[in-house]
Amino acid sequence: MAMTSRRKFLGALALSGATFGASRAIAIPAKLDPASVKKDTDVACLYHCDFGDPARFSQMLTNISNHLSVYEFDPMRIKIVVVAHGAGIKFFLDDLSGTSWENDKIDPDIYKRFVGLTKFEVEAYLCQITYTRQKIDPAKTRKDAFLKFVPSGVATAAELQSKGFAYLKVG
Repeated sequence: MAMTSRRKFLGALALSGATFGASRAIAIPAKLDPASVKKDTDVACLYHCDFGDPARFSQMLTNISNHLSVYEFDPMRIKIVVVAHGAGIKFFLDDLSGTSWENDKIDPDIYKRFVGLTKFEVEAYLCQITYTRQKIDPAKTRKDAFLKFVPSGVATAAELQSKGFAYLKVG
């Protein structure tokens, strides 16, 4: 009987487009208490996204993919989260109308690239303070389970760093 490693199994699932609930539609993202986040892998990293430049966001996604590749895209070896606040949340909105970015054009392939990374358990933590201050209806957020609301983006970045997550910012 042939033995299949966990890594090969996860790789096959990723290549087939299957995910572990990553694309499950939900009403709005769940709220996450940053204090409950644990560093369960030897390597964990937060990518800080407070910018609205699509080219810079695209570069961040390339860096995340490169980062994952070093660990063979194995979520048992590496955990990556994107902490977004300020203009960075616009990449996670379904609808930019009524926001300060309503005239911005964002290539839909950028979000598709992010979704592809979620097959390796990449998540995005979205700042509720940004939603409140910018008067953005949370219902405008994309409906994917890998998106989570956190009370504050900067506080979450600090909380994760205190737990051993490395900090990276593309720019």
